Amino acid sequence: MRYLSVADTAKKWGVSERSVRNYCANGRVPGAFLTGKTWNVPDDAVKPARINQKYKEPETVLEVLKEEMNHKVSGGLYHRTQIDLTYNSNHMEGSRLTHDQTRYIFETNTIGVENGVLHVDDIIETSNHFRCIDLIIGKADAKLTEKLIKELHSILKTGTSDAKMPWFAVGDYKRRPNEVAGKDTALPENVGHEMKKMLDAYHSLEEVTLEDILDFHVNFENIHPFQDGNGRVGRLIMFKECLKHNIVPFIIEDDLKMFYYRGLSEWERERGYLRDTCLTAQDKYKSILDYFRIKY
Repeated sequence: MRYLSVADTAKKWGVSERSVRNYCANGRVPGAFLTGKTWNVPDDAVKPARINQKYKEPETVLEVLKEEMNHKVSGGLYHRTQIDLTYNSNHMEGSRLTHDQTRYIFETNTIGVENGVLHVDDIIETSNHFRCIDLIIGKADAKLTEKLIKELHSILKTGTSDAKMPWFAVGDYKRRPNEVAGKDTALPENVGHEMKKMLDAYHSLEEVTLEDILDFHVNFENIHPFQDGNGRVGRLIMFKECLKHNIVPFIIEDDLKMFYYRGLSEWERERGYLRDTCLTAQDKYKSILDYFRIKY
């Protein structure tokens, strides 16, 4: 991701530098952040609409998530999704942070610990995962590309102990062979080809269904394109693609973890295992939507 200065953004949008700063300070530019007293604006950020435009009620889950994200709404669907998706996806990969600690990091950008020890990577990857969710919401309508997938990995793993290893490619495909659940995965020299073939097949579909998204997910995990972080990136992609195609998204929670793993391993023999697991998770997300009175 490239970032522009306030001055460059002002020229691009045809507004004053003061207007750009106000947009950023009021949370109207997704992804903008401060370095000291200087705003960094994503180069693909869109000029916010005039504040006095007639308000249009969000009609889809994606529109609700975008609105709440852009306005930093607390206690809504976006807030709940950030915490639940980050906690469960990280916990599945061995994070020792509790749900309450994950919530505390999201809500305060700090962490409090009593009589315990926390792994620094767990904290960094939790904070990074929040940013990944912002990315998939902000770019939900965008075409799924290798560049976007690599960007998710870069955000997730930046600043971790893995990133300090010279052979660990943050934001790029793996350099060393790896396996998942005792199974061989694509060799490093074949990953680029396999990813392109998989994406081409996916984009050739006339209409994307939930089963198509699950099939893509299984293929992605079988390729295992990154050295680490494949599960979390894969689940973020599923969430994004559900939003893009107006399919109710879902979060694999801890009580469904083993069923999810079984579904991945048995997909080619019996698709019902993974499909039923994800439909169960989808029902849970629907109950959250019902609580917030959001149509789907």
